[in-house]
Amino acid sequence: MSTLAQHIILKKNEDHRLIHGHQWIFSNEIQRITGEPKSGDVVEILRSDGRSLGIGFFNASSLIAVRFLSPQIEEVNESFFEKRIGNAYELRKKLFPESGSYRVVHGESDFLPGLIIDKYNDYLSVQTFSIGMDLRIESICNVLEKLFRPQGIVERNESPLRTLEGIPLRKNLLRGNVVPTTIELNGVKFSVDILGGQKSGFFLDQRENRTMIKTFARNATVLDCFSNEGGFGLYASAFGAKSVDCVDISEEAIAKAKENAALNNLGNLQFHTADVFQFLDQSVKAGKQWDIVILDPPSFTKSRKTVSTAIKGYKEINTNGLKLVSPNGMFLTASCSHHIDRDNFLNIVQESSVKAGRRIKLLQFSGAAPDHPTLPSMPETHYLKCALCSVE
Repeated sequence: MSTLAQHIILKKNEDHRLIHGHQWIFSNEIQRITGEPKSGDVVEILRSDGRSLGIGFFNASSLIAVRFLSPQIEEVNESFFEKRIGNAYELRKKLFPESGSYRVVHGESDFLPGLIIDKYNDYLSVQTFSIGMDLRIESICNVLEKLFRPQGIVERNESPLRTLEGIPLRKNLLRGNVVPTTIELNGVKFSVDILGGQKSGFFLDQRENRTMIKTFARNATVLDCFSNEGGFGLYASAFGAKSVDCVDISEEAIAKAKENAALNNLGNLQFHTADVFQFLDQSVKAGKQWDIVILDPPSFTKSRKTVSTAIKGYKEINTNGLKLVSPNGMFLTASCSHHIDRDNFLNIVQESSVKAGRRIKLLQFSGAAPDHPTLPSMPETHYLKCALCSVE
């Protein structure tokens, strides 16, 4: 028997994805709405025959009309958040028992749709991508203070994804105080500005993938493209590379990469502030080659409408990147767009190898670090792909 006054009744046969574990209900799957729910309200989800499927956050102005919360009818209060965040936190402590920095909550994959929480030592960075979470950010902060006793909490709500939810962009200090902090991931240190740095402060999702090149880096020449604050390049240097060239279009990112290199006493890196597409093209024309070439670009597409354009961009950088690999060298390439799935991504790499006139062998394929879990039933959570190939 229903206990909520506000209901979302699905069309016949539109409950299949939700029953099998997907966390979103799209507006075109809804047959009718009872009551007058406002965006951010908790609503009960009903099958077309009236049977309850649970509860979710409603949004009247988004294509994602409901974000699933629970198969039970329960109050979404501080106790709810304490249990869900606490469960996610316990998992991370098991995943990284020696680390104080990791993603604590990864949205839908931790059954907290639209909520991201990153931990950098004694500081927490929060992102809310759904209006339901955004309206409850004070309750979430209360829970975070209880569970973590952090020195400071910030919100990094600058993603354009928020505009799709009808919520404004914000960047604020929410609780306490924050200062730059130094984190250590797999033996390499990074200075993190949690309020002013990239995204939520740092890109944690590649933390494991950055060690893929360890076996091959000693005495190698390395090209790290889209190097950002030095991620892959710093690891290559720490693993004993002969030389490392880091390329990024952002002067700010290059300055931060230099700072991180100094923090680790690494002196064999060269930094280039340049458009990567142009740098790769010019390097091919100049006949340059490196033993290891790394491509870790930002997402080239945020929607299905621009996938074809994104594929062209991925093919261009992968083709030129492969041309720059020395014979019997290594090629590491990544994509962080969930609109480019694993099969499409590997097809891009293979077609690029043919166009470059190189033969490749896939040695390792990985996704995001385990503190960024995925749901088997939700392709949208499988966003990061990373492939390590040998090149002949």
